[in-house]
Amino acid sequence: MPATFRLARDTDAAGVLAIYAPIVTDTAISFELEPPTLEDIGRRIARGEHWPFLVCAQDDDVLAYAYAVSFRDRPAYRFTVETTIYVAETARRRGVARRLYRSLLACLEVQGYRRVVAGITLPNVASVALHESLGFRKCAHLERVGWKLGAWHDVGYWERPLLTEHGADPPAAEPRRASELSTDPSFVLALGSGLGALDR
Repeated sequence: MPATFRLARDTDAAGVLAIYAPIVTDTAISFELEPPTLEDIGRRIARGEHWPFLVCAQDDDVLAYAYAVSFRDRPAYRFTVETTIYVAETARRRGVARRLYRSLLACLEVQGYRRVVAGITLPNVASVALHESLGFRKCAHLERVGWKLGAWHDVGYWERPLLTEHGADPPAAEPRRASELSTDPSFVLALGSGLGALDR
């Protein structure tokens, strides 16, 4: 069965955790020190009611996931989100990340968000290349801000504008919740927009 892009479900929690747990325990890519529980992952998926939490799934296997969250809590930031993507080791180098990220960005545009920010633990050549290929540009570099696995780590921030039909200044409307748009044709089209024949 071909891979599909869709909004995450509660039943995807185990697949998401299987991808994320070794990233937490074995790398500094994430600054969490202990893997979250299945219940924690379930709560993160539930945030997809507001911000999209997408998975690339093949049969019952989660190959990758990407999501957005609020960039900051204060209300003036409400048109800006922070994005994250992780890919299972077995699905890397097949174009999954690039395609799923494109779908995430397209969904955010339909919702009416205006800017995306991504934080990257450095060095991470692959992640930097992915983000810059999608139009992100580096906007900040924080030195030695995270201590993990016996070393200090720098974090860089990349940003990208979202060019939407809602692009008037001031904004014409508030961002819409993903749950409100899940059956909207423009959102459904955006969700599948990055999907193509995955690289072999």
